[in-house]
Amino acid sequence: MTRPDDTPSTPTTPTPTPTAPSSTPTPTPERVPGPHPVLPVTEGSLVLLVGTSAAGKSTFARRHFRPTEVVSSDTCRALVGDDENDQSVTADAFELLHFLVGKRLAAGRLTVVDATNVQADARKQLLAVAREHDARAEAIVLDVPVGVCAERNRTRPDRELPAFVIPRQHRELRASLPGLAKEGFRRVHVLRGAAEVASAEVVLERRRADLRHLTGPFDLVGDVHGCRSELETLLGRLGYRLVRDAAGRPVDAVPPAGRTAVFVGDLVDRGPDTPGVLRLVMGMVAAGHALCVSGNHELKVARALDGDRVTLSYGLRESMEQLGAEPAEFRAEVREFVRGLADHYLLDGGALVVCHAGLPERYHGRSSGRVRSHALYGGTTGETDDYGLPVRQAWAEEYRGRPLVVYGHTPLPVASFLYNTVCLDTGCVFGGALTALRYPERELVRVEAERRWYEPVRPLLSGAPGGREGRPLDVADVAGPHTVETALHGTVAVRPENAAAALETVGRSSVDPRLLVHLPPSVPPVGAARRPGFAEHPDEAFAGYRADGVGRVLCAELLPGPRAVVLVARDDAALARRFGPAGPGAVWSRTGRALFGPVEEAELLARLRAAAERSGLFEELGSGWLLLDAALTGVPAPGADVDPDLAASSAEARRGRNAAAVASAGALLPPVLSALERAAARGLDVAGLLDRQRDRAADLRDFAGAHRRAGVPGRVLLAPFRLLAAEGANLATGPEREHLARIDRLVEADRTAPAGGTAPTSGTAPADGTAPAPALYRTAHRWVDTADEESTAAAVAWWEELTAAGGAGIVVRPPVSPTRTAPGEGRPGGLVQPAVRVRGREWLRLLHGPARAAQPPDPSRPSGGASGLRRSLALREYALGLEALDRLAAGEPLWRVHQAVFAVLALESEPVDPRP
Repeated sequence: MTRPDDTPSTPTTPTPTPTAPSSTPTPTPERVPGPHPVLPVTEGSLVLLVGTSAAGKSTFARRHFRPTEVVSSDTCRALVGDDENDQSVTADAFELLHFLVGKRLAAGRLTVVDATNVQADARKQLLAVAREHDARAEAIVLDVPVGVCAERNRTRPDRELPAFVIPRQHRELRASLPGLAKEGFRRVHVLRGAAEVASAEVVLERRRADLRHLTGPFDLVGDVHGCRSELETLLGRLGYRLVRDAAGRPVDAVPPAGRTAVFVGDLVDRGPDTPGVLRLVMGMVAAGHALCVSGNHELKVARALDGDRVTLSYGLRESMEQLGAEPAEFRAEVREFVRGLADHYLLDGGALVVCHAGLPERYHGRSSGRVRSHALYGGTTGETDDYGLPVRQAWAEEYRGRPLVVYGHTPLPVASFLYNTVCLDTGCVFGGALTALRYPERELVRVEAERRWYEPVRPLLSGAPGGREGRPLDVADVAGPHTVETALHGTVAVRPENAAAALETVGRSSVDPRLLVHLPPSVPPVGAARRPGFAEHPDEAFAGYRADGVGRVLCAELLPGPRAVVLVARDDAALARRFGPAGPGAVWSRTGRALFGPVEEAELLARLRAAAERSGLFEELGSGWLLLDAALTGVPAPGADVDPDLAASSAEARRGRNAAAVASAGALLPPVLSALERAAARGLDVAGLLDRQRDRAADLRDFAGAHRRAGVPGRVLLAPFRLLAAEGANLATGPEREHLARIDRLVEADRTAPAGGTAPTSGTAPADGTAPAPALYRTAHRWVDTADEESTAAAVAWWEELTAAGGAGIVVRPPVSPTRTAPGEGRPGGLVQPAVRVRGREWLRLLHGPARAAQPPDPSRPSGGASGLRRSLALREYALGLEALDRLAAGEPLWRVHQAVFAVLALESEPVDPRP
């Protein structure tokens, strides 16, 4: 048998492929007389050999097909009953045969059934298996005379058939022939006589959808709907050169070298020039410059041109009126073109699937009414929405296939990737845009509509959060038990109780949900210190990273205020274009709450916007907005409009909360010490108790000293330490030096603000009124070589100096984020902790009281209590945070970004040591 793989691969530029009509007609038995009949057979199909016993089916199968492609009833009898002639096991043998056929068809493999198949019931069962697996069914009939079959049977010593069997089978065969093609076979070949059977040649054809040999590159174009002018503009932007006829009408578009255009259907209806679009696309397909799949609107036009009774709705009336003004010859060409369009194509080795309404992976390359229906219309739930339109099944949200599926059909405000699918219908005819995808570059090219050509039944834009990207936000996306796939850390599971806690937190008080695109991960504390007198110490951080193979780390100042995420826009329109609401941006906490009141927030964002403009970051990144990770430092002024997170984080607030405890201890401990000292002087054995109480008194003195060094109210600064994202880019990963350089430029631009600038109300205004006080704070940092004792000792000395002066501590990070280690040398390998914090004794006293600052490690728990769980949570939150940024950069719908964002908040509800 000749197979497609036996011939050289087709060049990249496609040659127009003969196409069958879009609706499958009833095939007629193909009779090819001559000395060498040629029988085309489709890859992946079910082929039934039909003929009487001794007609030569097994010989024919061995000659033309691989042994693994043939499923024989005789072989199945032998497998079940150890004798291929044992008719008593026929029922079990055919049960096995149907099972094997189903498994092969499920895998998309050519399957040939070697059985008599002369009875309609037997064929019916096999056709049902083919339909179940969306496979084509074809038949090859071996119509050999009864006398020849009877003579062959007499010469077979291994089989004895009663004389009436072969004549009866032949009568059943002849009775079946007139209606055989109507049973569901897509192709029927009839070979008459032993000579034709012996001389026939089987040629294996690719499935109609199989264009895997075409590797691109491709330019895939969304639903045009008669918008010829926008299509011309888009093709020009993609680099195509239009070719016009004598009347000036575009009849072809020559692509850039090596590229091919691919249209996802719905070229027709609703728009102003359906004939012009068809003339251009038909010319491109005929010239080999384009491919096109059918849309549901092409199917309706085909039926209307056939004269079928169709409802002239959804723009069909306009198309038929426009086509009615064209010559009859053109209408005939249009009919032939639209009737011949395939429902989907597999391209680029199967890595790319193009269809009109989307296609789950199990349907890729398959051929059935069910596949065609899904490719043209998509799945529906059977319900209708408020506009009377069918509710679509969210097949793309469940898609996890390897091939990229490109489709249209359902208009969305913007094209976005979702689980390796992308919808290119951006509602051009409704006043939206015409969108194309450059493949394999995965670059989206958009041309705005010249006007609204047709009034949509359902508005293209929804006012609900998330409606700009497609469907609005749905609580089901983040509620209940669910998982979130991350590129960095695999699947992260979210428990239902944690999801409920996250929803409650955000539901109570949150910034505008359209802006809530990131929550930063927690930074776990370093493991328990081995150095006496310390609960946490930098030595453990350096040793831990050194064990992970990280030779150089960045130590940055740990600020006492809360973590803050800042979204700042270059102008109000830039924020509206990407996120929906207009405005300067927002500042929110790790729980999604606004950290400032409207006035304070607006002034801080104005300062940050000005600094970003002066530093050139907007221009450099080509973005109208920036997303930053930061912390707040300082103490809010009394009465300032700030979030409780910020007010409660200040040392002043902690001093107020613990003042009573300090005063009580100061009043009680001196008399206790005095009494114990008098008892010791009288010779009583109270030395151990006295020493413990003296230690408590010393801790309390240090505790009170830490409170006295609390900050002075009135000044809050924003300390950015990482640029997270900009339009189309996740900037959170990469070398720390790049982050530091960008942040330094930002802070320096704020410090050198020109005279007349605005100072935040929570800050201190300049005395002379000539220059604003800084609003941004540069975090102190230094690099440390973890293998160099001198370098680590200098870092420890810096940490001691910083914390002794009232600083919270330091954060230690690898030089590149994320960092992975290979297994070996006692290391399990995997993701390295992106950061750990090392707090000073003074700060731990403020957080937990005097004893925690010098708490010795528990020898039975070398991980330092809950630090192992905290590190695990931090890694998952880190992966989720990067996943949210990846989805944001890729332009994915807001509900997809929220899945990762809410999962971070849900993990914060995990039952761990509540002490920060």
